[in-house]
Amino acid sequence: MNRVLITGGAGFLGSHLCEKFISENFEVICMDNFITGSPDNIAHLFGNSRFQFVHHDVTNYIYVEGKVDFVLHFASPASPLDYLKLPIQTLKVGSLGTHKTLGLALAKKATFLLASTSEVYGDPLVHPQSEDYWGNVNPIGVRGVYDEAKRFAEAMTMAYHRYHNLNTRIVRIFNTFGPRMRLCDGRAIPAFITQALNNEPITVFGDGLQTRSVCYVSDLIDGIYKLLLSSENEPVNIGNPDEITILDLAKEIIELTNSKSEIVFKDLPEDDPKVRQPDIDKARSILGWEPRVSRREGLIKTIEDFKKRLKM
Repeated sequence: MNRVLITGGAGFLGSHLCEKFISENFEVICMDNFITGSPDNIAHLFGNSRFQFVHHDVTNYIYVEGKVDFVLHFASPASPLDYLKLPIQTLKVGSLGTHKTLGLALAKKATFLLASTSEVYGDPLVHPQSEDYWGNVNPIGVRGVYDEAKRFAEAMTMAYHRYHNLNTRIVRIFNTFGPRMRLCDGRAIPAFITQALNNEPITVFGDGLQTRSVCYVSDLIDGIYKLLLSSENEPVNIGNPDEITILDLAKEIIELTNSKSEIVFKDLPEDDPKVRQPDIDKARSILGWEPRVSRREGLIKTIEDFKKRLKM
C-alpha cells in the first residue's frame, strides 16, 4: 500500500486531498499545525485505519517513521487575509517548509509535489497565463510575501530535481472553491456567500471589473492526482478557464442565494491582479484533464455547505 504525507492536510484543499488518497487505497499522513487549517476539516477521517494525523510545524525538521512514497507540500496561508496577517509565517513555510519537505522526500526516495499558485504570475501582462510566462510580481509589495514564497519554492523544487535527481511535480493552482472553505476566508466566493446568506452588503473591491477564473474543488483534486501520477516535472496549471468579473460573480451569488444584499464598493487592495485565467492546454495534453463541474453547479454545492455551517 502506497503511503503519502500531506502537509497542510487539515486545510481546505489538504482535507479534500486526504479523502482522495484514502479513497484510492493510500495510507495518509496528514500534517498540520492549525495556523489556518481546522480539525473540523478532518474530524470525519479519525478512526480510519489508513489515516494518521501529526501536529507539526513543517518549518522545523520533519521525522516520519517508515516508508513514504509521496510527499505533497500544501502547508501555507493561502488567502490575502491570511498572508497579510501572517507575512513571516508565509515566507517561512514557502522557504524553510519547502526545504524540509524536499529533504524528507529525498531521504525517503519519495515523489514530491509542490502546491504552487497562479500568484506566481502576479498582476499578469499576458492573458491567459501559460506555464512559460515568468510573471509580473512586486517583490516588496504586501502580496509579495506569498508570491515570492511560492516562486522561491518552485525554484528550490527544480533545484532538487536537477541536482539530486528527485522526482518532482509542481502544480500551479488557480482560484478554487467548494465545501470546507472557511466562512471568513477573505477570498471573494466565501465572503460573498456569507454576506449574501446573512443579507449583508456584499463588498466588491475596485469597480468589480477585475476577473477571476474559479475551479470547483473536486476538479482541482482530480487534476492534482493525475499530475502526481504523471512524469511531468515542470509546472502545470490546474484551474478552470471560465472567466468572470468579480461584479458578475457577486450578482450570481445574490441570485443563487435569493439574497436581499446590496453591492457596495471599496478601494482595490494593493497589487490586486486585474485578470486571472489559466491556459490549461498543457494539462489537457499531458494529463488528459479538464474541469467538468460548472461554476453554477459548484456554487450551488458550496452554498449548501455554507448554509449547514451557518446553521441556516
